[in-house]
Amino acid sequence: MSRRWSYLTVEVKPGMMGIVKPKDIQDELTRHGNLGWELVNLVFAPPLNTALLIFKKED
Repeated sequence: MSRRWSYLTVEVKPGMMGIVKPKDIQDELTRHGNLGWELVNLVFAPPLNTALLIFKKED
């Protein structure tokens, strides 16, 4: 039997100076990790320097 996964993409936007703060990323990782989501990738998306966190969770 094959596994089934759900996926979630969370956008972390930069602050006033145009920089994504590590604390903002850590807060999202902790929040979603506590809900059972596992981070599979982190992508920085220019030109707005947005961080995209990609999570998965087994159904």
